[in-house]
Amino acid sequence: MQGFTYIDLAILIVYLAAVLFAGLHFAKKEMKGKEYFKSDGTVPWWVTSVSIFATLLSPISFLSLAGNSYAGTWIMWFAQLGMLLAIPLTIKFFLPIYSKLDIDTAYHYLELRFNSKGLRVLGAVMFIIYQVGRMSIIMYLPCMVLSSLMGINVNILIIIMGIIAIIYSYTGGLKSVLWTDFIQGSVLLVGVTFGLIFLIAHLDGGIGAIFHEMSAGHKFLAVDQPIFNANILKDGVLLMIVGAGFNTMGSYVSSQDIVQRFTTTTDTKKLNKMMLTNGGLSIFIATVFYLIGTGLYVFYQVQGNQLPPAAQQDQIFASWIAFELPVGITGLLLAAIYAAAQSTLSTGLNSVASSWTLDIQARLSKKELSFEKQTKIGQYVSLLVGIFSIVVAMVLANGGVKSAYEWFNGFMGLVLGILIGTFILGAFTKVANTTGAVCAFIAASAVMVGIKYVIPVVAPEVTISIWSYSIISIVVSLVVGLPASIISRKVKGDTSVPAQYTTIYKN
Repeated sequence: MQGFTYIDLAILIVYLAAVLFAGLHFAKKEMKGKEYFKSDGTVPWWVTSVSIFATLLSPISFLSLAGNSYAGTWIMWFAQLGMLLAIPLTIKFFLPIYSKLDIDTAYHYLELRFNSKGLRVLGAVMFIIYQVGRMSIIMYLPCMVLSSLMGINVNILIIIMGIIAIIYSYTGGLKSVLWTDFIQGSVLLVGVTFGLIFLIAHLDGGIGAIFHEMSAGHKFLAVDQPIFNANILKDGVLLMIVGAGFNTMGSYVSSQDIVQRFTTTTDTKKLNKMMLTNGGLSIFIATVFYLIGTGLYVFYQVQGNQLPPAAQQDQIFASWIAFELPVGITGLLLAAIYAAAQSTLSTGLNSVASSWTLDIQARLSKKELSFEKQTKIGQYVSLLVGIFSIVVAMVLANGGVKSAYEWFNGFMGLVLGILIGTFILGAFTKVANTTGAVCAFIAASAVMVGIKYVIPVVAPEVTISIWSYSIISIVVSLVVGLPASIISRKVKGDTSVPAQYTTIYKN
């Protein structure tokens, strides 16, 4: 076991320098206003597609998926199949709306549909809270792993990661972010696939040993993990697929970091290609991670190879990379872990900057902001949010989260679940108005906060699956929002119809 060497460190440094150079290279043309937030229309659809893939595939997935498979079963893999629900629904119903409206941000849609600046601002605030939390854990997780392997203080690694992402997000806007995401997404795909091939080659019995453990060893699904649970609020494969599907749809439809990519073009064919390519890449790489996790279980637990240091659940993959791969290859694979964090982090910074500038600052400003002013505000916001996320990541690094993947999905289901309910209310109904949307938002928020934070305290014996969060939120939004809209319309004598292209119906 050689561990992390100076050669690996050199390769990691060269990689980080190359990413920084690429980001600055694509930032040569000065971007102003909407170009800074939406790019300049020159980025190919396939670059944007890989950017979506790299954004969604954070180190939360990179490390935790393999860790879940190693320590448990493939039950979490089924969450990836939620894309088979999320992508067709998004393509069918929401992408046509977004392309026809030519929206600036995800929450621009709320203003157009409900004629409410307040809802737009509220949606943006929810997203920013969610994204800051996400960026923090995205910095914390890989840096904790690398710190234990490299012997470098975790705070130093967090600061370096944050600074690099801040630099090219600040200077080049979305175009720089898209191209660096593409580079890092490609590194991810190649690196992880190579890791699986190398692992299989060093297993007694090869891939057959993995499949044997999945079936005979019940690593695919344990006997107590049902395909369908009659209690829809308890974990089951079907609930996981459907719940994760709506979680992912929440990202596609109501999360600015993804919707921002849709604003780069109004061509629905290109948008559809983005979605389908992203879905294919995501399911493929998730399957690779789970094969790696089960392969590592076979390698260490079944075939009795010596466990490396720092071999906790979420660190097992990185530990194997450091102690089993050849010198140099270790550096490349650990660079891939960093790539997963960098791509998601840079996207987060730019999306928060765009949402704050266009959804909040511009809406609350008494006079219209010039393109130059918008750009400056966006840059300052990305800088400040980046620094704040670095600080929060340092706090997390001194705390700890048992399973980052499960924690994050619960958090995502809580925040984006509330938002997606309002978006569905607007897109799928003609009668919904501002009053109904506000009531739906408040009701969904109250119910979800109660489920997440109150019930575990007052009734700890009651367990509600995180995979039901989005479903519950959508149902509450519709059950409350529709009657509230109908009643308010009758009281006000309101017979207005939604603005053109803001619903799935033809006006």
